[in-house]
Amino acid sequence: MVTGMARDLAQRISNRQGLLRPPKGLLARHALAKMREPGFPVRRRPPKVYGRIGDLEVRLAETWRDVKLAQRLRYNVFYNEMSAKPSFLAEMRQRDEDAFDPICDHLLVVDTSAAGNRDTWGSSRKPSVVGTYRVLRQDVADRHFGFYTAREYDIAPLIARRSPKYRFMELGRSCVLKPYRTKRSVELLWHGLWTYVREHKVDVMIGCASFEGTDPKAHKMALSFLHHYARAPEEWRCRAYDHLYQGMDLLPKDAVDARAALKALPPLIKGYLRLGAFVGDGAVIDHQFGTTDVLIILPVEKIDPRYFEHFGAPDEVKSRVAPGL
Repeated sequence: MVTGMARDLAQRISNRQGLLRPPKGLLARHALAKMREPGFPVRRRPPKVYGRIGDLEVRLAETWRDVKLAQRLRYNVFYNEMSAKPSFLAEMRQRDEDAFDPICDHLLVVDTSAAGNRDTWGSSRKPSVVGTYRVLRQDVADRHFGFYTAREYDIAPLIARRSPKYRFMELGRSCVLKPYRTKRSVELLWHGLWTYVREHKVDVMIGCASFEGTDPKAHKMALSFLHHYARAPEEWRCRAYDHLYQGMDLLPKDAVDARAALKALPPLIKGYLRLGAFVGDGAVIDHQFGTTDVLIILPVEKIDPRYFEHFGAPDEVKSRVAPGL
């Protein structure tokens, strides 16, 4: 009785926030199914580690306890530090969670210096999750309810054109705790992501990246640069849905100062562009998270080969920062 009331309350809150509306009970069934899959055993097993630098390691979440730690980190960054608007349930739990979490894999950057220590009460302290990426492979999305990105962008025609030759994977919910936003932490997260991509033979990465705030005009230089210089060619282009579409060509091409635009780009978007990514057609306002979103499309075949010298070639499987693991 109590469980049913809580589930109904969560559903009503989710509906008011304009979030994904899975059929009643679907989230619970997916959670149970995910826990039965090899990637999410109910009992803990040694984590799958993709790399380690000093006290930091990047690995896959192995249990729901791991996922909850990632959700708490996301809440801390998106809701406490940035301007996302939590539902009553999210605020009560202090976690950023949605219906996609049970079907996704979660990459974690963990500060292992806390592991094995004991607090003043003698209980074991949890390793601190300081960075995360949520990833969803196409085969998993097809078995459930598609990609999260499809809420904002019409990606279905691109996937239909490119499949089955190209295997897609969605990136999302990327964040790093503020004190850890250093080159070492971000590189470790990328090492883990790139190792995962090669392990699963992913051909294209897609997902939304964000500018803070809901006024595109506040980012007119950067958005105009993306429109004129980084928009995907026709064969890779996806467009925001008409009812969400925000034009990015806020300035004519000859008025764009490329140096100023690059300086104004969020670091994550700038990093994607350096790798060889394209952006979709049009931006989208995400009122819940208080952001202006752009679609990132990164075919592995377009990645600048110079990055392979540092992160590893596409035909390598093992991470270059995981010696002896």
